[in-house]
Amino acid sequence: MPETSLRERAVRYLARRDHSRAELARKLASHGTPDEIDDVLDRMSELGLLSDRRFAEAWVRGKAARFGTSRLRHELARRGVAPETVDEAIDAECGDDDLDRARAVWQAKFGSAPADVREWAKQARFLQSRGFAGDVIRKLLKETPDESA
Repeated sequence: MPETSLRERAVRYLARRDHSRAELARKLASHGTPDEIDDVLDRMSELGLLSDRRFAEAWVRGKAARFGTSRLRHELARRGVAPETVDEAIDAECGDDDLDRARAVWQAKFGSAPADVREWAKQARFLQSRGFAGDVIRKLLKETPDESA
């Protein structure tokens, strides 16, 4: 049985989900030379099968409800997406609603205002781990009414 060609392998990966160019290059690295991989990726881009912009927008759309802007930026950068493409995707999909997204994440996890400093710190750490900025966290935890009163 002949070995699967680099192009077929790339198409198979892209059929499952969108990939960034860097992600796909990494997955194909053990199956061809860097020049062969670049040629295949260039061709996939020409055909519209590979697009960092489309990947970034889809990724942000799928994750924005659970993560803050800094986490979204970090994860896309880790996947090899250019900073300007990341900014465009976040602006297109999220706008300036970090506080609203943080509120929804906080409500799903905790639902009630922190009773003491220790609980406040726990909630703040959770939101920080999700990529929400410190000012957003402070604003959210300051505005949450104490429902036990």
